[in-house]
Amino acid sequence: MKYERYLLDQDEREKLGGQYVILSDGYTHYELKGEGSPVVLVHGFSTPYYIYDKIFNSLTAMGYKVLRYDLYGRGYSDRPKKKYSLDLLVKQLEELIERFFSGEKFVLMGTSMGGSIVAAYAKRYPSRIEKLFLFAPAGMPFSPPIYMKLSKTPIIGDLVFKFLATPIMVKGISNELFFSVNEKDYYSKEFSKSVMYKGFSRALLSSLRNIVLKPENTLPGFKSLDTNKVKVVAIWGTDDRTMPYYQATTLKSIVKSIVFYEFKGSGHLFIFDEGERTMKIIEKELLQN
Repeated sequence: MKYERYLLDQDEREKLGGQYVILSDGYTHYELKGEGSPVVLVHGFSTPYYIYDKIFNSLTAMGYKVLRYDLYGRGYSDRPKKKYSLDLLVKQLEELIERFFSGEKFVLMGTSMGGSIVAAYAKRYPSRIEKLFLFAPAGMPFSPPIYMKLSKTPIIGDLVFKFLATPIMVKGISNELFFSVNEKDYYSKEFSKSVMYKGFSRALLSSLRNIVLKPENTLPGFKSLDTNKVKVVAIWGTDDRTMPYYQATTLKSIVKSIVFYEFKGSGHLFIFDEGERTMKIIEKELLQN
């Protein structure tokens, strides 16, 4: 399969359909649904907003007004030719919240790299957050796989990521669906759609270099949570291969007030793979003061 064949422009967006809003750095693809108190869902490093399919539908059924969106460089959002840093992605989140929930307090959830983004947002605006949920968040120091290490090197890293890492990622994107194996085709096909648009590999590589492999950039957000008295709930799967479970020890040592849940036998994609199990925790914690 040849990746990044198409340009994501206005004609293409019209064919794809969906909801779009233009922000400072380009178009953002989003879905806003429901009535009631607001909840914002931030996805991770590579999989677009469909990773929240089950959580999104369950929260709207519970009576929440829920926003999910594609980060720049993923899904059907624009791929600006910029440094994919926390500043860029927190700015995208800030502008969406200002557009849809200006002046309101809200629940904020982030999975994987989305955890780093929501923690960085919470550092800037702690008083706006009703409760923060972290699902196996990236941002702790960890031992990355070899392709990530090689990707850090200029030029060589660019080639490694585009011609080796991206195909490996596409092929194995659903490998951590341990319980919903009948949905692997859907998960993989949805992911492949995102990869077909130019700028995908560039955006992910830049995010890797500036966020995932840069704990000095991400840890300040997590460290601010106790200081700013943000209510934090975290879930982590013990069989996570992407963000290994040992990182949870670091998270708990940094955020001492955290309410932590361990999912035995779960992988990195549990918010999709085990939507019902995840929602039991979310519902329980949303009803707590």
